[in-house]
Order: sequence, then structure tokens, then C-alpha cells
Amino acid sequence: MGRSRNTRRRSAAEAVEEPVDGGLAQLIPDPDHGRAWTLLIDGAPQSHVDLDDPARLSFEYQRRLGHVVDLAAPPGRPVHAVHLGGGAFTLARYVAATRPRSTQQVVERDASLVQLVRRLLPLDPNARIRVRSADARAGLAKVPDGWADLVVTDVFSGARTPAHLTSTEFLDEVRRALKPSGVYAANLADGPPLAHLRGQIATAAARFAELALIADAAVLRGKRFGNAVLVASDLPLPLAELTRRAASDPHPGRVEHGRQLTDFTGGAPPVTDAAAVASPAPPPSVFR
Repeated sequence: MGRSRNTRRRSAAEAVEEPVDGGLAQLIPDPDHGRAWTLLIDGAPQSHVDLDDPARLSFEYQRRLGHVVDLAAPPGRPVHAVHLGGGAFTLARYVAATRPRSTQQVVERDASLVQLVRRLLPLDPNARIRVRSADARAGLAKVPDGWADLVVTDVFSGARTPAHLTSTEFLDEVRRALKPSGVYAANLADGPPLAHLRGQIATAAARFAELALIADAAVLRGKRFGNAVLVASDLPLPLAELTRRAASDPHPGRVEHGRQLTDFTGGAPPVTDAAAVASPAPPPSVFR
């Protein structure tokens, strides 16, 4: 028999476990920071949040998304941001901390997870963050035309990105919601032979004029499974600064763009709704 959604266990270390729509959520305290937590779903790490310092991004891919946020507009300027995939609202908290008075929408399908995070990791009541429990693509469709300076996709179901968030038709919705100067960023995950990643780059190239990809060199070489952050816009991207920041991270990343990124796709075709499939499941060893 399954446990009630209202059940919750706390270990001596004050870890929390609670069933949510997407599986078993765990909030594990960070031993080095008093009010920092890691969120896992069915054992897969999803987010890290420091309630005392929301501008501190611990996860490698979240730091890379943070660089995109930092460079999407002049420092400190408020932005309109849409986050598809909520997790523990890490990036929305980061935007609120680094760009006060920003207006943000978070779309997270897992309503039980939203309730858990709101209860145990509450948002700053002064932050202009609206959270909607809905499918990411359906929630995006409700964003007004040309509203967003930034759209970020970080959606995983069972550690896989759903197929309907990988297509040109999905990116048409992203473009509709973005301002002409807006920036799109997506957290992607893949491993050898990198067919999913190549297809996602080709798909973005079919809809945006400028692209960049930030990833660990071993991931780009197909040596291991890992995350890559895709950045897209119709205006030139701040490639030099993005490259500098990625290279100086605790886990340095490489930025690919231009002809090298085009060559990386290996001629992969853009993905359409009719042909879309979910991203590959990570091997069990990734979370050990």
C-alpha cells in the first residue's frame, strides 16, 4: 500500500521524505550551511537551495544557468522571466536576489511538490514570483506574446525531459512568449552517443539565429552522461563573458558556438512534434 500524501518522516538529521506526484521527494540538509537543502526526486538530485543566500548556486548546471541570467540584461536590471520546471525554485530565487523587482512565472506540473517546497522552503513574500501548477507547455501558452526577457526550461519527469518539450513547435511557443531581444536557456541531459543533444541543437538552430552550448568537455566528447545548457537568442550572445565565467567555475565548462556547434550536430535534423521522444534516461551510476 502507498503512503498517504500527508505522511512525512524526519530523520535525526532533519531530512524530509514525502510522496509527491512525480515520486518520492527528499529534502536533505546541507551540513555546511544552516538553511540550505538539496531536493531529490526518486533519488535523482533536482535542486539545491540556500534560504540564507539564494544567490549561491551549488549545482554545476544551475551555476551555468545563473551566468545566462547575469548576462541577459545589464546588472541589477529587473527582468520578466518564465521558468518551465520549478523544482525548489532555485533559479527564480536567484533572479529575485540578483535582479530585485523582477516579475517571474514558474510553471511546475507537480502540484504536491509545489506545496512541499512552499511549506518547507518558503519563497520571499516580497518576491514577484507566481507559481502555476500546470504542464510546462500548457503554462507557456498562457504567457502573453512578447512578455518575457528570459525563458528557462529545466523539466525532467523520471529524470527525462518529456518529448513535447523538445520540438520546433515547442520552440515556436517559446519565441512567441519572448521579447525580440529575449534569451532562451534549456538544461539538457545526454550521454554517448549524444543523439538527443545533437538533435536539440539542430532544433534550436531552426528557430533562433544565435546559439551557444555550455558543458563539461567530457560530456561534449561523449565520454560520460551529464548536463549541458543550451542558450539561444535572435541577438548576438555575450560569448566572451559566458566563456570566461564557465571556465572559472569550480567545475569548468566549455562554450561551443558558431561553426563548431553546427559541426557538432553531425547533420542531425530538427525535432518535430511528430518525431519527438523523451531524452534518454541516465545510467544508474550517475546518481551513485
